[in-house]
Amino acid sequence: MSIGAGLAIASSGLTAIERQLAVVSQNVANANTPGYSAETETLSSTTAGGIGTGVISGVATRQLNTDMQSQLNASISNQSYQSAMAAALSGIDQVMGAPGEGNDLPSLVGAVQSSFATLLSDPSNPAQQSALVTAAQTLTSQINSIAGAIGTARQAAQTTMVADIKNLNRSLTQVGTLNTQIVALKQQGLSTADLENQRNVLVQTIASLTGAKSVPQPNGTIALYTTTGLQLPTDANHPLSTPSATLGANAYYPGGGVPAITLNGQDVTPLLTDGTIGASLQLRDATLPKLQAGLDSFSQGIASRFSAQGLTLFSDSSGNVPNATGSVGFSNAVTVNPAVVKNPALVRDGTQAIAGNATGASSFTPNPPGGPAGFSTMIQRVLKFAFGKDVQAGVSQPVTASSGLGPSGTIALNYTGAGTISTVATNFASDEAAISSDAQAAKASSSSLTNALTTQFSATNGVSVDQQMGVLVALQNAYAANAKIVGIAQQMWQTMEAMIS
Repeated sequence: MSIGAGLAIASSGLTAIERQLAVVSQNVANANTPGYSAETETLSSTTAGGIGTGVISGVATRQLNTDMQSQLNASISNQSYQSAMAAALSGIDQVMGAPGEGNDLPSLVGAVQSSFATLLSDPSNPAQQSALVTAAQTLTSQINSIAGAIGTARQAAQTTMVADIKNLNRSLTQVGTLNTQIVALKQQGLSTADLENQRNVLVQTIASLTGAKSVPQPNGTIALYTTTGLQLPTDANHPLSTPSATLGANAYYPGGGVPAITLNGQDVTPLLTDGTIGASLQLRDATLPKLQAGLDSFSQGIASRFSAQGLTLFSDSSGNVPNATGSVGFSNAVTVNPAVVKNPALVRDGTQAIAGNATGASSFTPNPPGGPAGFSTMIQRVLKFAFGKDVQAGVSQPVTASSGLGPSGTIALNYTGAGTISTVATNFASDEAAISSDAQAAKASSSSLTNALTTQFSATNGVSVDQQMGVLVALQNAYAANAKIVGIAQQMWQTMEAMIS
């Protein structure tokens, strides 16, 4: 082999090593980049007439297990969904109060009942009358707080969803740009590994927002589809769209003032069921409206049961009690009847006469002004019937509404409204606790799975710094050897030149 041939081979080796060093540097720099897959430089030997002439570098490629990547992205989507659900419901948990600490709905209902029992021993006692009104106000204040927390969580879901749609559109547009660049590089026979890694990070973001899966195309691009089959647009000229909105208790989707998510003018809201966007929609349109409906139903139920006995203790600010179909948002407005607040003695005397009927409460005449100070009929009716299972002796209490609820009239609760008002309060609190507990458990499970898959993905597809350092040492040794060959070749040329001269 000639000196020139040896020099050319060594030079090709140095060039290949330089490119490999660049790949190692790229890998180490992105060791902690989520979704980044380790890259490797492909090498192939060159020959002429069966004799080796050196080495040539190919394009850098990714070390990627696509099946594992799909599993990880699906897990990230589920974790994002469950985390959003758990966070929203956790905020409501904090307002609901803890059983046994006296600030939960069943305990506060019990406190009002105890106040009536205490007043029965001395109906004319002004201090006990006022204490009863205070207990009732504490109950309505807690109802208002829970309703406010539900409304706040629902508005937060709407606001978050709008922001997530904007983020989704940005990510989709960037994927579209990378798709175009990747096609161009492939046509030139150049490496697309770096761009594919950038695109993969975006795909993870899109998966966390929507649960969408990437489908490779023959030309090197990817298409993105949700689990419901909706193809997400990577064209910046046709983004998903939804407006900001302020949601009241009467707002509902579809058709009730809650905006849809549209694509090319078509409502695609039902097709976005996963990721944080799916969670926001579930909270906004189903989970939280159902909790609101349950609280409204309970509020209307306790107010109507008292009013049926002749004491409008709970009402709106005008002293009115809505019927079951008009109870939407009542939990936000329920208060102690202003007339009772002004004159606490009404808890003894009653606020209105009851004519009585066979299927409702028995007749009742309020204690007139100047009537007996020890009048106890109203108190006994409340304790026996307003808090009891019967509306009058032998007649079951009307069931608190548990279906046909909400502004759309389509919400059904997970429990019936049968039993005492304390039972209804317990059912509502237990249902909310169960929903939240399930969400917290699902969050923990999904987080555990995602962490395990992330670790596995990193071990098989990601960057091992230790491995890269080993490659770096080998490249340094190879570089030194090739450089030594170049140096020897140069010395030989110099010796030959000296001999000739």
